Amino acid sequence: MSRVVHNHPSGDPHPSSADVDMTRQVVDAARALRISVHDHLVVGRDGVASLKALGLM
Repeated sequence: MSRVVHNHPSGDPHPSSADVDMTRQVVDAARALRISVHDHLVVGRDGVASLKALGLM
C-alpha cells in the first residue's frame, strides 16, 4: 500500500484539479504494477487535505 504526499507552498492544502488528474494517472500506473495507492495527501500551512477523505479518488 502506498501514499502520495506533496506540499502546496501557497499554504492552502485544498487539492487542485491538476492534483486530482495527476492522482488518477498515478493510481492507473500503479495498478498496472499491482501497487495500490491508499491516499494522496496535500500538505499546506493551513493543514492537510486527503483526496480519499474528500472523495476525489
